[in-house]
Amino acid sequence: MMVPVLSAFYVGSVEHYRLLARHPKVIVDTGEHYVRQSYRTRTRIVGPNGVQDLSVQVMHDNGRKIPMREAALSLAETWPQQHLHAIRSAYGKTPWFIHFIVDLEAVLVQRHARLIDLDLATMRLGLKWLGLDTEVVISEEYVDVASDEWRVARDADATRHAPLTAHYVDLRTNLHPKRPLPPEVAPVPAYPQVFADRHGFVPRASIIDLVCNCGPEARRMIA
Repeated sequence: MMVPVLSAFYVGSVEHYRLLARHPKVIVDTGEHYVRQSYRTRTRIVGPNGVQDLSVQVMHDNGRKIPMREAALSLAETWPQQHLHAIRSAYGKTPWFIHFIVDLEAVLVQRHARLIDLDLATMRLGLKWLGLDTEVVISEEYVDVASDEWRVARDADATRHAPLTAHYVDLRTNLHPKRPLPPEVAPVPAYPQVFADRHGFVPRASIIDLVCNCGPEARRMIA
């Protein structure tokens, strides 16, 4: 069984949730170093003017390498309200928007102190929207999939759902908004998008894009 090892992600792309839908178990590493301009802090929506990347504001760390679990959110700016405004502008007229905006607003306006808390809250929201029961293992320490010691320890703790033959696939670096999809991640096929007549189909969008456009059909789209 393949067990993806992922970075935490903000809301998450449709490909993130295809991974979650297709694997009974994933590992999210919160001990890895925080990396800027990645899925850890951004998600992509499609509005009337085209693609828009929404980026979370993190407190400046003066270039110091810190683990993801220590990255602090900036609470001095209005980025949550800006993100909600952009999402309303993009999806307010979609048929399913009203079913998701209340949950999303509740998560975004909550004053999370850490980036990881926000990321995990949005990840769980996506799982709820899609009705997925994927086992998500949160690792507080860096996951060294190349280490025999780590694999043996992990397999020793495995349940019957993750047997000793588990194959851990590291997607923390390769699954990145500015890089092609790694071969282990299948792209989500085209689905209806509200502004497709203007921009064509935009791939690798946020799960918000999928659920607002497709509603109950969203899960089937990522199967």
